[in-house]
Amino acid sequence: MFDGMTGTGRRSFIIGVGCTAFIKPRGLRTTNEMGLEAATKALSDAGITYDAVEAAFVGYCYGDSTSGQAALYPLGMTGIPITNVNNNCSTGSTALYQANNLIKGGLAECALALGFEKMAPGSLGSVWKDREPATHLFGQRTQELELEEDLGLGLDGPNFGPGAPRMFANAGQEYFNRYGAKMDHLARIAAKNHKHAMKNPYAQFRNGWTREQVMAAPKITKQLTKLMCSPTSDGAACCIVASEDFVHTHGLENQAIEIVGQALATDTPSAFDTRSAMDVVGFTMTRNCADRAFAQAGFEVGEGRDDVGVIELHDCFASNELITYDALRLCPTGDAHKLVERGDNTHGGKWVVNPSGGLEAKGHPLGATGLGMHFYITMQLRNWAGPMQASGLFDIPDKRGKFGLVHNIGIGGAVVVSLLRRPEFYREGGSDGRQRLGYNHAYLCRPVTRQDVEKVKARQTSAYVWEHAKL
Repeated sequence: MFDGMTGTGRRSFIIGVGCTAFIKPRGLRTTNEMGLEAATKALSDAGITYDAVEAAFVGYCYGDSTSGQAALYPLGMTGIPITNVNNNCSTGSTALYQANNLIKGGLAECALALGFEKMAPGSLGSVWKDREPATHLFGQRTQELELEEDLGLGLDGPNFGPGAPRMFANAGQEYFNRYGAKMDHLARIAAKNHKHAMKNPYAQFRNGWTREQVMAAPKITKQLTKLMCSPTSDGAACCIVASEDFVHTHGLENQAIEIVGQALATDTPSAFDTRSAMDVVGFTMTRNCADRAFAQAGFEVGEGRDDVGVIELHDCFASNELITYDALRLCPTGDAHKLVERGDNTHGGKWVVNPSGGLEAKGHPLGATGLGMHFYITMQLRNWAGPMQASGLFDIPDKRGKFGLVHNIGIGGAVVVSLLRRPEFYREGGSDGRQRLGYNHAYLCRPVTRQDVEKVKARQTSAYVWEHAKL
């Protein structure tokens, strides 16, 4: 029997992944188009048709109910359960968490997680004007803490800026005051991410902004410039999860990546009661979640971080990347800025953090973000990532190589942490997703055609839906 807290249950594997380009929100594509593209690529990557999918979980934050069905119906109307998921910025990983649990619990052999978002330009906001937002208390607590002088946030009065960046800016300021980090460390993090994105054709921004340019950009809050903030984006991503029997039956030993540990956590009273801006944005929630994920992989508290080689974490703002190093226990308490100074967050350092460019450069379409992170880590562990590839992942005695880590958080709150790794039966060679798609979609971004969809759609489809499907 599967226990979602301890992770005990059957083994589970990501067997297929797909992603669209993350683009500026200019109304150029619909969620149906983007979702169909990402799912088609994932099915093609896995070498299966939609007939093999027994359940689907579809994540998005801004959209009508049953948008998941609308996106997937062109692939088939097979009667499977399709569940729509909304968990703020952790929506995509939450959809994957549900699909993964279904496999681990023995309720399905193959499940699909899809996420997409079509956003409006500018800062995040609620579309519901007749009620308080679900994150109201988090925003209220943020403003209260700014006025508590004994906390030493060093704000010289209330901060400014939109709600989300203001929350994360205050968390960064708290870290500055407690441990000696500075705004320059945030600039280094942002510049690192923008440099990484230059090699990612899926990324929204590939300008490679330098540390100096990041610092000189317009201020969004007292601590954050525009180039330290993730943009709103349109995009989609998809992951397919399967059992070990399914992997062997379909000959996917040359690309299946195991989900060794995965946890989803929500807030504890510390979010409001510790008088900490860092806890308002989920510092303790992240730490609890990471400890559970590492425990599932067999590690004691605080152990296992040296066995990780590549990380995609939730840098919605550079300040959150800074404090998340500490929350994930990648460094001793208070030493996140020293990790930055050593260059242990980029190529040539201890870890490569956000080789995709992260949310700051790659983009942040809320429902797709977490699944996009798993797309990139899966490709890293397959050693397919080309110019984005982290070196040294397989230069250890254990043939499984190092772990890849994903961290995806949403205010309100929820966080998912995943630990991925090659299984012991992994073998390179033979036909794989690159041959089936006709190119390496880890670092080449191409659209799909109706012919591509035809190859992976189910036998049971609606001619009417297919006639009206758009790509």
